[in-house]
Amino acid sequence: MRRSIPVLTIVALILGLWYLGAWGMNRQWALDQAARAEVTLSEAEIFVDTMSQDRPKLPAPHQVAVELWDTVAMKSPTSRRSLLFHGWITLSATLAGFAIGAVAGMLLAVGIVHNRAMDMSVMPWAIASQTIPILAIAPMIIVVLNSVGVSGLLPKALISAYLSFFPVVVGMVKGLRAPDAMQLDLLRTYNASASQGFWKLRLPASLPYLFASLKIAIAASLVGAIVGELPTGAVRGLGARLLAGSYYGQTVQIWSALIGAAVLAGLMVGAIGLMERQVLKRMGMAR
Repeated sequence: MRRSIPVLTIVALILGLWYLGAWGMNRQWALDQAARAEVTLSEAEIFVDTMSQDRPKLPAPHQVAVELWDTVAMKSPTSRRSLLFHGWITLSATLAGFAIGAVAGMLLAVGIVHNRAMDMSVMPWAIASQTIPILAIAPMIIVVLNSVGVSGLLPKALISAYLSFFPVVVGMVKGLRAPDAMQLDLLRTYNASASQGFWKLRLPASLPYLFASLKIAIAASLVGAIVGELPTGAVRGLGARLLAGSYYGQTVQIWSALIGAAVLAGLMVGAIGLMERQVLKRMGMAR
């Protein structure tokens, strides 16, 4: 209970600031509507109006909660009105992109650590690739793949992989280089081969770094999947919900999709954290 008090305090503070922001941003609309109707509203009536507008600039937390309840609990998961349906579409692209990016990142990291030429040539390109805004490269990937007849899940997965491979490369390179010179020299005195040095020293040492980078990569992969849905004018996925909300001024729908994406990211990061604890515990590396 004592540990939960700081968390609950921060949540209450965020909700309070959110309500305050909703009141401030929606207040002018309430005043304009009252002026057109030639009526005068009290401060209490203005506050009530700002908390219940159909298309507020900033929806109140309870409006988003009601939208989440309606689209998650009250709709069939197979319905296109269900947030679970759209979340699954985005999740499938996220997981596919994360798998591609994680495997590519790990292979590149191994190559960079063991090959000087790759270290000098690939790493600068990997860094430079992340300076290109994803909003610029996503449409190019969509257009190029569509021109060769590839559409659907794969283009979104590749955009997710583009964002997720870099943290894996950086984290795993750092981890593979974590063993110090004395540990490497000790292996050499045992006449260990390069392969044995990798599997028995470098790879175990890299796991804490790898799991930390995977947590970043899975969140970045989700962002990539959502961004990948935007240039196509998709009708399915969380990106489609954001697009539809922006087209029709449905800010409550936009915020519910954002909250859904945040929950999805939290669950995926939590799953990797759980996997990390289990793996490190089995290897005797748990703290």
